[in-house]
Amino acid sequence: MAPTDKSMLESARAHAERAFESLGLSDGMRSLLIEPWREVTVSLPIRMDDGAIRVFKGFRSQHNAARGPYKGGIRYHQNADLEHTRALGMLMTWKSSLVDIPFGGAKGGIAVDVRTLSLDEKRRLTRRYVMSMHHILGVQRDIPAPDLGTDAQTMAWIMDTYGSIYGHTPGIVTGKPIELGGSQGRAESPGYGTALVTMMAASDAGMSIDGLRVAIQGYGQVAGNAARTLFKNGAKIVAVSDVEGGIHSAGGLNIDDVDKHYRATGHVCDFGDFDRVTNEALLELDCDVLIPGAIEDVITTSNAGRIRAKIVSEGANQPVTADADAILNDRGINVLPDILVNAGGVAVSYFEWAQNIQVFKWDLETVNRELEKLMRKGYEATRARAAEKSVSMRDAAYELAVQRVADAATLRGFLN
Repeated sequence: MAPTDKSMLESARAHAERAFESLGLSDGMRSLLIEPWREVTVSLPIRMDDGAIRVFKGFRSQHNAARGPYKGGIRYHQNADLEHTRALGMLMTWKSSLVDIPFGGAKGGIAVDVRTLSLDEKRRLTRRYVMSMHHILGVQRDIPAPDLGTDAQTMAWIMDTYGSIYGHTPGIVTGKPIELGGSQGRAESPGYGTALVTMMAASDAGMSIDGLRVAIQGYGQVAGNAARTLFKNGAKIVAVSDVEGGIHSAGGLNIDDVDKHYRATGHVCDFGDFDRVTNEALLELDCDVLIPGAIEDVITTSNAGRIRAKIVSEGANQPVTADADAILNDRGINVLPDILVNAGGVAVSYFEWAQNIQVFKWDLETVNRELEKLMRKGYEATRARAAEKSVSMRDAAYELAVQRVADAATLRGFLN
């Protein structure tokens, strides 16, 4: 991130405050919506495989629960801290609200380089985190999910640890293995939702999906599944990447072949006889659509002037800083905001939670059909608001999301 750009938390607050101003919210309501309702920081001592004791820091920021239980992932990453977790928790509140599901927003994390842990160490760390946090979690209170550094196995450990205290409680987490009550389509949903919104916007812009040139930063759960969905629908994927770099082909990549290599090696950066690009250079490639689908703060004031895509679809959480967002808007680039684009994950988490509560399973066709309905409804409401008020898609999305949370808080009588 460029030194002049706002931090992730500052950017998240700046977007929300623009909505507060546009909506004319009172000072009291603004404070209620901007500040986390509860935050917990814990020390997590675990015994390593070599017998040594290490103490890790864990976090949970519960931003807002006016519209329903707190909802948000748990991230294992060396850069996790309370400020970063706070920003992600706020984004979850707006994301849940925008696609109109009955959740609030939260986020958790542990400051750890998960690549340095053995499977047993990761399991012990996860169990310790739950033992330290179980009193603020619950099926009707706070429902975690996977994020960077965590996966379905991690969620299984969380469910088991929580269940050892409260009894069998599959609805305590989403993103679980299907064998333990997970939902069909949950793993693919963040990327599938990203592809759906991207195709809707491209179609509205008069761009054919067939041959649409798409550059994608990343190849994980969001980016990889977005690439697969877009490729199946006829788009030309001109670039993908992993943490070590990317590959570029102006003529398009065969994502089926890329997938085979990725499953075998865990990388895409060394696949085939294609041009090698850095993750930074990938963002500036000539393309119709750019999907930054890996990490936050990759488009900043330093490179926003060199972005050549007509549409930037935010697959990752806040990959464009608030300062860079203004530059892209001034240049006429349509930025599709993260709280809409990557809401597919929380949408299918809602479906999983509902299935667990009902003790009833949906098939994949039902999950995808209901997901498409939610994503289309959110996209069309945002597009209509943007046209009505002559504002960007981000401003429109934030106004819709913030208004719904403010309305719920008012109806609950928080400011009475």
